[in-house]
Amino acid sequence: MDFRLIIMESIIYNQKGAEAGKIKLPESVFGLPWNADLVHQVVTSMVTSARKPYAHTKTRGEVSGGGKKPWKQKGTGRARHGSTRSPIWVGGGIAHGPRHNEQNFDRKINKKMKTKALYTILSQKARDGEILFIENIALEAPKTKFAKGVLDTVSSIKGFEKMTSKKQNAAFLAIAKKDTALERSFRNISSILVDEVRNMNPLTLLNYKYLVVTSPEESIKVLEKRLAYRV
Repeated sequence: MDFRLIIMESIIYNQKGAEAGKIKLPESVFGLPWNADLVHQVVTSMVTSARKPYAHTKTRGEVSGGGKKPWKQKGTGRARHGSTRSPIWVGGGIAHGPRHNEQNFDRKINKKMKTKALYTILSQKARDGEILFIENIALEAPKTKFAKGVLDTVSSIKGFEKMTSKKQNAAFLAIAKKDTALERSFRNISSILVDEVRNMNPLTLLNYKYLVVTSPEESIKVLEKRLAYRV
């Protein structure tokens, strides 16, 4: 079965949940076959690169105490020691331990690989019916109750009923350009993330079940330019 024939056109809805038109989707962005190996490699690299080095030990020069020689060099019958901060003493410094300034978890991700992984996930979400195109979202005021009202309305669209019932990671709302008022309206709804289309990445798409795209024509143009610009 050729999925590409199914997803090359999609319905555009308004914020009241009614059909407002249709849009043709570029095959280069929404028509790629699933590539699990590519997606896994890119996402794993992103997660690893985001890791922060917490493990940190102190050397003998950083632990407290040990300023005085424990006992005299000779005549006690015991082994000679110069400081209790030595690594062989309990409470002393650590030899060759992890240092947070020396740990680097960054993994290079090829720009084209990251872009193709993004397109691959978008294609799969389109096939699964998890992408919703909204003509525009205009709220009376930047308030949570108006944002929730829009969510309640669009969740009545077939296939997106769980957008309001899902408590976590319900939807990623991708906007064509920065809209502070819209971001303020949705920021108290923990299951929804609002960000610009240009900041969309494979990890975010996989973390959220639905993708809601506003101003579809403008947003898709931004997606198509990902290979030409930064990723």
